[in-house]
Amino acid sequence: MAARPITLGIDLGTTSVKAALLRAAPNEPSGFVVLASCTRAARAEAAVESAGAVSQGREQDVSRILQALHECLAALPRQQLRSVVGIGVSGQMHGVVFWKTGQGCEWIEGEIAPVFEPRAVSHLVTWQDGRCSSEFLASLPQPKSHLSVATGFGCATIFWLLKHCPEFLKSYDAAGTIHDYVVAMLCGLPRPLMSDQNAASWGYFNTQSQSWNVEILRSSGFPVHLLPDISEPGSVAGRTSHMWLEIPEGTEVGVALGDLQASVYSCMAQRTDAVLNISTSVQLAASMPSGFQPGQTPDPTAPVAYFPYFDRTYLGVAASLNGGNVLATFVHMLVQWMADLGLEVEESTVYSRMIQAAVQQRDTHLTITPTVLGERHLPDQLASVTSISSSDLSLGHVTRALCRGIVQNLHSMLPIQQLREWGVERVMGSGSALSRNEVLKQEVQRAFPLPVSFGQDVDAAVGAALVVLRRHLNQKDS
Repeated sequence: MAARPITLGIDLGTTSVKAALLRAAPNEPSGFVVLASCTRAARAEAAVESAGAVSQGREQDVSRILQALHECLAALPRQQLRSVVGIGVSGQMHGVVFWKTGQGCEWIEGEIAPVFEPRAVSHLVTWQDGRCSSEFLASLPQPKSHLSVATGFGCATIFWLLKHCPEFLKSYDAAGTIHDYVVAMLCGLPRPLMSDQNAASWGYFNTQSQSWNVEILRSSGFPVHLLPDISEPGSVAGRTSHMWLEIPEGTEVGVALGDLQASVYSCMAQRTDAVLNISTSVQLAASMPSGFQPGQTPDPTAPVAYFPYFDRTYLGVAASLNGGNVLATFVHMLVQWMADLGLEVEESTVYSRMIQAAVQQRDTHLTITPTVLGERHLPDQLASVTSISSSDLSLGHVTRALCRGIVQNLHSMLPIQQLREWGVERVMGSGSALSRNEVLKQEVQRAFPLPVSFGQDVDAAVGAALVVLRRHLNQKDS
């Protein structure tokens, strides 16, 4: 009997890097099994180098991201890595990293086997970057796309750099998301390739014509030579140009996917499923009816956006900027207060105690609007606390109200009534912040009275590997 194919999936997230090995398993309901997986904290936050963006800028060090990636892969079984027939890569959308063609990395002999290290590469300016103010965004040309442009989107960041740091851009001749960069380096691509999933996340991309708004951008002085070439999600970007750790040279690598689409792909068993992911941020996604086409012009005030999925279909997505990061901000605030009072306490201790307290506190009149980061459709809205009474000030009350606020904020963007109109019959819950927070689970069930399935333990790395695995199996069948 021929050995069943193994694929590797990689997800380059905001706070962590994940890798997963999948093998086809025809007898499993999902059609695959996860052989092994590994997660490493990225710890890649970097000081902002771009002038004038120090306070709002959010950048990450690419070398630290790659270090975490290589640590992940080194922790996977070497024999299984040698059997990998394809690699799928996904990652944090919207962000942009710049590099010099042909000088983006150097392959070196690592402790175990060959790895690549960044060379002529900038920091990654992430999706959380806030340097583009509302005024600056209003000064940009109107895109010919159904998706509007927000701060942290690749094209907006490039426009900002063009205005404030034009010399910086002259140092580079290629750009992409962090996962586009990794695919380009693995395959030695002369020009970066980008799926429409990631292109749409940058802005100034028309999903119906599958093309950048080149004329609009060029007429505003935008360096259009930095825009990657477009390729279908699920297609092959190239083959590995070197042996990589234990993975053979010549292994197929898929064009990089958006982490949202890869996450949804890993757990949307039926078209009637909606996928709720609560990690650093929050996404609620549902498959749009067949033949759906979004409008021609962006509506920046619309809370639901329509993102390219696979096979020219769309996902309807409410994407909130305020998720697990809000809980992390709250924990950090409590720890800081304790430190100011002369007491030391671990953040992990505070987190577990506050969740315990909120589980006991089933209800509260306290109302927290948790939008400390604003929202893309309401960029100037900040957080607020209302209905404060002396009886609702316990840690349990405040944590319950905070978790409820995160879910209610999402529900205000994409209500249950809309999901039902789209034919949604079940909600699949996933994401690190949801999986370890019983209070968030309770609030999801309260806000979305549909069958809810938790603990899928699904993620973008599994989705990226699954896309490649299914393509490989289809090729064999045909």
